[in-house]
Amino acid sequence: MNKNVRAVVWQEGKWFVAQCLDVDIASQGHTEAEALDNLRDALELHFAPPTASVMPNVRTIEFEVAA
Repeated sequence: MNKNVRAVVWQEGKWFVAQCLDVDIASQGHTEAEALDNLRDALELHFAPPTASVMPNVRTIEFEVAA
């Protein structure tokens, strides 16, 4: 199954950064094409079914924020 998402690409120094606008995932590469290919790989991994044999233990943590 194919899925379409929106992505933006920009250059930071020597690296190109590709960020998905629909899912909070980003990647980078030496070229714009490489950054987009790496983002595609990251998205495929993100949407792959979980393979863990034990369900992860989701926890809530508390932290202090300076006022």
